[in-house]
Amino acid sequence: MGEEMLKLECEKGITLRILKGDITELVCDAIVNPANSLMMMGGGVAGAIRRKAGEVVEKEARKRAPVPVGRAIITSSGNLHPQIKYIIHAPTMERPAMRTTKEKVKRATYAALDQAGREKIKCIAFPAMGAGVGGLSIQDSIEAMIEALEDYISKQKDEQPIELIQLVAYGETASKQFIEALKRVKLTKCRTKQ
Repeated sequence: MGEEMLKLECEKGITLRILKGDITELVCDAIVNPANSLMMMGGGVAGAIRRKAGEVVEKEARKRAPVPVGRAIITSSGNLHPQIKYIIHAPTMERPAMRTTKEKVKRATYAALDQAGREKIKCIAFPAMGAGVGGLSIQDSIEAMIEALEDYISKQKDEQPIELIQLVAYGETASKQFIEALKRVKLTKCRTKQ
């Protein structure tokens, strides 16, 4: 399920939540895989998703490869919890285990949000994109993701199908880092819920 650590209300009817938990066990329409362009799901979050969802998801994604950074594709969720209907694969790097950049993470996050909006997905969950295997710090990852979220909100004319965006930290240390990172980010489109 995930334990809520922080909740913010954003413009266009979007709620942003920081959760501590396992992204593969959430109750949410879609989870995001910080993929590589080749759609190989070997390590990090991608590997964890593949282990729980099954190889069928990787096979489905690889049929659409290569997917450039700045684009996203959607697949079924394989063997994940029935509440998770989709996996959105948003490359943060071109090849497996490459170092990534804040700019690539921002483009990947925006692509995932755009894909979710077009598919009329109400709830989407993200890990720290580009952290871990990608080599970014949690701070840099969250900053880039929030920039993408604020850009996405700015470009929407009306309320969006996306109602809930969840940033999921795996473990106590990561959840504290998510919250610290969020406190340092200049938010213009989201406010802490009282």
